[in-house]
Amino acid sequence: MECPLDEVFKYIDETPLASASVAQVHAAELKDGREVVIKVLRPGIRKTVKRDLELMLSVAKLARTFGDPGVQVDPVEIVQEFEKTIYDELDLQREAANASVLRKNFIDSDDLYIPEIYWEYCKQRVMVMERVYAIPIGKFDKLKSAGINLQVLAEKGLNLFYTQVFRDNFFHADMHPGNIFVNPANPENPQIILLDFGICGSLPKGHKRDLANNFMAFFNQDYRRIAELHIEAGWVPADTRVDELEAATRTICEPYFARPISEISFGEVMLKTFEMARKFQLVIQPEFILLQKTLLNIEGLGRQLYPDLDIWQTSKPVLSSIMMKQYGVDGAFETIKKNLPKWLEQTSEIPQLVHELLSLRTKPPSKLNQIEQAKQAKTEQKRKNKGIYAVLASGFAVTSAIIYVMDTTTIKYFGMSVPLYISSVLTAIFIYKSLKKV
Repeated sequence: MECPLDEVFKYIDETPLASASVAQVHAAELKDGREVVIKVLRPGIRKTVKRDLELMLSVAKLARTFGDPGVQVDPVEIVQEFEKTIYDELDLQREAANASVLRKNFIDSDDLYIPEIYWEYCKQRVMVMERVYAIPIGKFDKLKSAGINLQVLAEKGLNLFYTQVFRDNFFHADMHPGNIFVNPANPENPQIILLDFGICGSLPKGHKRDLANNFMAFFNQDYRRIAELHIEAGWVPADTRVDELEAATRTICEPYFARPISEISFGEVMLKTFEMARKFQLVIQPEFILLQKTLLNIEGLGRQLYPDLDIWQTSKPVLSSIMMKQYGVDGAFETIKKNLPKWLEQTSEIPQLVHELLSLRTKPPSKLNQIEQAKQAKTEQKRKNKGIYAVLASGFAVTSAIIYVMDTTTIKYFGMSVPLYISSVLTAIFIYKSLKKV
């Protein structure tokens, strides 16, 4: 509901706290005494952005037509991805929603704090949020004066990146020094504060796991697994020779292990990666652009905070822990519990499907209906597969139901769940083999 500013705010500072190309921020105080900041879009900014994007798209089309065919990246797709991102940034209500999601993900965290959003005052062009007082992470002299443990701060920033990406699949994608602050209240265990949530990202469902597996293989220096994962994910042609891709990956990555971050040139790494892309027709995924940019920002900042940071040893245990929770036993049980209601609902159709399947398989073909059966061959094959999958789903659903109702101790130590699971799978296989023999 629209209302005069003086009915909401006790005062608004007309001098902006910060100003950028898209919006600017003003300090203010609500009538109830809460200190806030108001973010306001610049007048006419959408028209300006539209004009610039049209120019970028024209250049991208030229680059696609006359560019190097060996680089498997579509410049038009990159511009379109950027277009989506920048238009999202022009919707401050969407930015408020991004901040709200991040705040929920780290609500009780000692490592990361997200200011509160005051939704009753947020619109598409205006956002109001809690004001925080902290040290900008780029002010190294102030961080040192406050006694901030810079090694812990650098490691924490890197770990928070992996947590956002691989635990939550929702990450702040504009983590440059101007958007990162440090709470000095606990210098030995400093808390990071993030601002400006206009650009946030997430990965497509399958790509998150593919990327996590690639990171783990990279940290384990398992170059053959990296090559295999690239082929399995479809990032390189299916006929790519694994040994050649393995050798190329080893050549790029091996020199950078066991070296402090201060000695690593990420520009050099990216250049070598693009050289490999030309040779192996590596498809560079447009949705990874934000992720790559954010990772480079975080690692570059870590290099400034603590030049001796060992990026490999810092990242590996965090990612290993997240992978275990996401895709290990605990993650499997969570998936079962989440999908169990849907599976149980589908099992009601299983008896009829099995009956129809057995009837089709046991009834001998008649000469009179051979022509008709030939016409229906594809339909029968589909129904046969549906019945087989139903049987398999039945065994799995029954086991899942039993697991679901077990107490947490039984689930944790597997007591009965493994035998039951094995039994159901063996039963499904037996039925399947029996059907094949009919």
